Amino acid sequence: MRALCILKLKLDLTPSIKDFLKCGGFFDLAVKEQKVKALEEKMTSPGFWDDQTASQKVIEELGELRLWTVPYHDIKSKFLDIQEMLPEAESLGDAELVKELLSGLDEVEKVLGEMEVRKMLSGELDNKHCYLEINAGAGGTESCDWASMLSRMYQRWGTKKGWTVEIIDRLDGEIAGIKSITFRFSGPFAYGYAKSEKGVHRLVRISPFDSNARRHTSFASVDVTPIVEDVQIDIRPDEIKVDTFRASGAGGQHVNKTDSAVRMTHIPSGIVVSCQSERSQIQNRETCLKMLRSKLYEKEHSEQMEKLSSMGGEKKEIAWGSQIRNYVFQPYTLVKDTRTKMEKGNIAAVMDGEIDDFVNAYLKEFG
Repeated sequence: MRALCILKLKLDLTPSIKDFLKCGGFFDLAVKEQKVKALEEKMTSPGFWDDQTASQKVIEELGELRLWTVPYHDIKSKFLDIQEMLPEAESLGDAELVKELLSGLDEVEKVLGEMEVRKMLSGELDNKHCYLEINAGAGGTESCDWASMLSRMYQRWGTKKGWTVEIIDRLDGEIAGIKSITFRFSGPFAYGYAKSEKGVHRLVRISPFDSNARRHTSFASVDVTPIVEDVQIDIRPDEIKVDTFRASGAGGQHVNKTDSAVRMTHIPSGIVVSCQSERSQIQNRETCLKMLRSKLYEKEHSEQMEKLSSMGGEKKEIAWGSQIRNYVFQPYTLVKDTRTKMEKGNIAAVMDGEIDDFVNAYLKEFG
């Protein structure tokens, strides 16, 4: 019975899973579980909810720890069940049961793989929420439509990750698509995962806007910024230029009849941010300041990391502005990452938000 042999072989050749089940492997789960108990006790103490800011931080920390402890207990239970049921499946010769056990073992390996990837997200900013910004490249309507397609892909990806996805700013194209859009992804390790998408994305397809049905190449850039709210970044009033304009998106009569949208330019660095998601100009200004502080902090952090990398010798350079991924619709279908060489032929699934294979491959190679 071939399936049974495969199952027994996989069980025998999974020392990493067995080690993981014994002591949590290299995930320090014993330490994490102690922290979970300590935080749960803290939450039951009198006066815990008196300081909303402090209590929220405790809740977020507890949520991050449970991302490790809950899957650990789930897959430990599933793996032990598979081991216990193997003799029964072998004695009965039940092909359906063996198939079910194989499927369960695949799920255990998948969850363990996801935890291994998450272990790599140990950077200072990896556990932060983030802004993801898409900008259409040169090419007019073609690039604007491509930016719109990427927008849909990332919205679906963020939703599948269980994150809260909010549109902060959007500028529509003149004919179709969008010139630029900014999302806020709020969820565990949002920046750690999304940082893999920073760069230029290239599309090759037969254009729906070309009456001669010729192939076109379009580009759009993606930028990802961690949201940092607990650091001090001084911005002097004379260093920023503020422009207000009428919001272009949906939002009711008030939004479209007042200059509530805000664009803020940091003169020394040239960084530009904008927001039109709020009804109030004051709220949009505050959001712009948060975005600007986050971008300035990331810029400073990136410069420090680059200096350290140059001192230690960097294996590969992943620079902003580099072409990171090609999406080919014609004459064949293929999505290929230029950094990791990961590729997938099911382009429809990728555009529907199935990009975790690319993200995980990037994190495994570059961390």
